[in-house]
Amino acid sequence: MRICVIGDELVAGVGDPRGLGWVGRVIGRSSFPEPPVVLSLAMPGETTGELSSRWEREVAPRTRPGDTRLVVGIGAADVPAGLSTPRTRLNLANIIDRAATLKLPCLVVGPPPLAGADRRALEAVSRACAEVCERRHVPFVDTLRPLASHDQWAEDMAASPARTERGIALPGQAGYALMAWLVLHEGWDEWSGAEPRA
Repeated sequence: MRICVIGDELVAGVGDPRGLGWVGRVIGRSSFPEPPVVLSLAMPGETTGELSSRWEREVAPRTRPGDTRLVVGIGAADVPAGLSTPRTRLNLANIIDRAATLKLPCLVVGPPPLAGADRRALEAVSRACAEVCERRHVPFVDTLRPLASHDQWAEDMAASPARTERGIALPGQAGYALMAWLVLHEGWDEWSGAEPRA
């Protein structure tokens, strides 16, 4: 099986001193009957519009019919870029709908509460993503609400030296571990075919 992961610097794990990010931690904690090929196709600073424009040409040559899955990581770039919530919603819908045409099962990981990004705008982005996924019966991992009041997340945000080009803080080791925990406990095993953990 191949798992293509598309998104921005959060998918790449920028800011994690161990270089694992949430993607590496999720794969490291998963047990598959046969180890998958995991392809991280991240583009730092990318909005959902830019992601929608480029993902297919990068994913298509890496797929195998009936044996490839697509993880879509949504970050905070739409907020400082000034994209409207309806535009974000449409961009994600276009990605998911095209993936469905290509027979690529999708899982979407929403934006976490990154310091320096407008919280209300991020909440709107997260809600829009959740609605798109619900209508299409695609698994959605909400990282914003569970982490918004999490003390360890707040400490990680305050201590993190990593920033996006627009000055938004990125997680460190603890923050990415929290994101990975949420992904692992919000339907990952069922979606990916990984064996349930004890």
